[in-house]
Amino acid sequence: MSHPDLQFILTLACPNRPGIVAGVSTFLFQHGCNILEAQQFDDTESGRFFMRTVFNVVEGEAGLEALRAEFATVAEPFKATFSMRSKDEKRRVLLLASKSDHCLADLLYRWRIGEIPMDLVGIVSNHPRETYAHLDIDGIAFHHLPVTKATKLEQERDVWDVFKSSRAELAVLARYMQVLSDGLAAKLAGRCINIHHSFLPGFKGAKPYHQAHARGVKLIGATAHYVTSDLDEGPIIEQDVERISHQDQPDDLVRKGRDIERRVLARALSWHLQDRVILNGSKTVVFRD
Repeated sequence: MSHPDLQFILTLACPNRPGIVAGVSTFLFQHGCNILEAQQFDDTESGRFFMRTVFNVVEGEAGLEALRAEFATVAEPFKATFSMRSKDEKRRVLLLASKSDHCLADLLYRWRIGEIPMDLVGIVSNHPRETYAHLDIDGIAFHHLPVTKATKLEQERDVWDVFKSSRAELAVLARYMQVLSDGLAAKLAGRCINIHHSFLPGFKGAKPYHQAHARGVKLIGATAHYVTSDLDEGPIIEQDVERISHQDQPDDLVRKGRDIERRVLARALSWHLQDRVILNGSKTVVFRD
């Protein structure tokens, strides 16, 4: 029995050498599969090879678990790490937010209309639920976890407990204005996406948009990246910029900055959920659609 309507996504990363594409395509052919999409990248700097393939089963009765187990024998000689899952499988996502809720509101809207298919398992905030009274969060588990300098480690243990108990696969810092400790960042390595403003040159500290205005910056932007122990320096997934002029006031920069942050975070999350992002050391390979 074939399953042409059921699609699977295979991603793979390994040291580059001849025969990888042939090995993958031969395996799929032998198991009655048809390749629907195929993207690959050979990183000549690192000597590593990356691949994303979408396929379906048109002959035979191969199921996901059997395909995954048998493909391990193909991956092993290439020293490849791989993932194989159903394209319809929704990842479990935990959102973290603070008082600025523009990214949270945007992701909730995209999720509710089906633009970002995910299993939203909860919202964590260091502010009470009433902060988001204007947002539609009915039916979503909400965890108010206040934090101070003295209680930071205890609060992070609670955050980690929520992540584990909800069986979340990804945490998204939707303008969550708390710096994660090295310990929590390490636990969430490759499973936590953050969004932050980007300026040329960079401005840190209080009121960055006001600092940018005072310096006459002509471009503002935002960066979505995986969280690491190095603050705002994790592997970059997506970036965008917008030109501004001398006519723009600080409030204009803040408003335009919010728009950029929303769309950049949404793209990064969507690509991660679609298995389009593969870590490559301190960088990422992003197979855009």
